[in-house]
Amino acid sequence: MNILELKERSKQYRIDTLKTIYEAKAGHTGGCLSIVDILNVLYNHVLRGTWEDVSRDRYVQSKGHAVETLYVVLSDKGFIPKEELATIGKYKSRLIGHPTKKVPGMEQNTGGLGHGLPICCGTALGAKKSRLDTKVYTVLGDGEMAEGSNWEAMMFASHNKLDNLCAVLDYNKLQITGLNADVMNLEPLRQKIESFGWEVREVNGHDVGALVNAFDQLPFVEGKPSFIIAHTIKGKGVSFMEHNKKWHHGVPTDEELKIALKELEENES
Repeated sequence: MNILELKERSKQYRIDTLKTIYEAKAGHTGGCLSIVDILNVLYNHVLRGTWEDVSRDRYVQSKGHAVETLYVVLSDKGFIPKEELATIGKYKSRLIGHPTKKVPGMEQNTGGLGHGLPICCGTALGAKKSRLDTKVYTVLGDGEMAEGSNWEAMMFASHNKLDNLCAVLDYNKLQITGLNADVMNLEPLRQKIESFGWEVREVNGHDVGALVNAFDQLPFVEGKPSFIIAHTIKGKGVSFMEHNKKWHHGVPTDEELKIALKELEENES
């Protein structure tokens, strides 16, 4: 998929994500919209292998509360029927508010913050010990970086030279209660991650070309795990949702949905 095709796919994913959250009457709208471009590039450019292939690349979404976008992407890739998206959160639906292995294409149950990266460390180490050419990827939320388990996992990854592991941070700088800088300041973030033995790159998390370029360079340094700080905007693509903590979790009204979809349709790819 070329860059123009990826941009068009991001637009469609945002539209489908908003519609899905509206139908479900629940969802973490802001964070779902901020990870669209990252998931788009991962699933349409990066991840290799079929589901039946034991050496396939693995993606684990540590930022589990942004699952609606992941469902939309999995539907697009043929893992679940598109019409099933309308059942999210409904009685007896397998599409619940956090990732579950009951859903085809889902590698792990996640949602408890700070769990995804440790799981990925074990998966990456297992792949190395089994001599599999498997790459392991995860997307973390920036509010999630306050969890100590992430920093323990980072020590583990560098100690074991897991250069088949890549963590991507959805760095939209806003969490449910306010700015990260006010709730739990992460800065100087890059230096902290580097001090734990990881090689770091920073990109515009909404520039699919920049994301493609970063992923194509993996591993950044042989023998070191890779970390991509993706600078993003919570609620990306909808003016009244962007960088607004109200939309950490929120469902658009009929009128808000109409306005949001119009904006997304008219946005340049």
